[in-house]
Amino acid sequence: MTIEHAACRFSVTSLTALAGLHVAWGLGSAWPLPDRETFSDVVVGRPDPPGPVACFAVAGALGTAALLVAGRPRRRPALSRLGAAGVAGVLALRGAAGLSGRTDLLAAGSTSPRFRRLDRLAYSPLCLALAASTAIATARRSG
Repeated sequence: MTIEHAACRFSVTSLTALAGLHVAWGLGSAWPLPDRETFSDVVVGRPDPPGPVACFAVAGALGTAALLVAGRPRRRPALSRLGAAGVAGVLALRGAAGLSGRTDLLAAGSTSPRFRRLDRLAYSPLCLALAASTAIATARRSG
């Protein structure tokens, strides 16, 4: 397996899993946390949890990102490359904002201390790893 293939598999699998998690949250689940209040503090960084529409919108964006990274649509390789580059850019921006403690610039109100700590330790590094793996996965695709 090439590094590009492994990076693609990591990105697509992770993005798809995250999309599924957002669907579950949109349906009212707090998994893996015990309740919606804790979920809101840990995942969103503010007291009010996102509604179903927001969760489903993020799930749709993550699912679309997974398809673009996977090279879809195959009949439009330039579109999938451009889309995957956009995915890498957005993930890099999100990761950088979180590491600098400024996710609130991208998601208003994401300021709870617990969220900011987890953002620096887990969420932002994951975004940066996905940005890098997406860039690696798509860098050598032929058009």
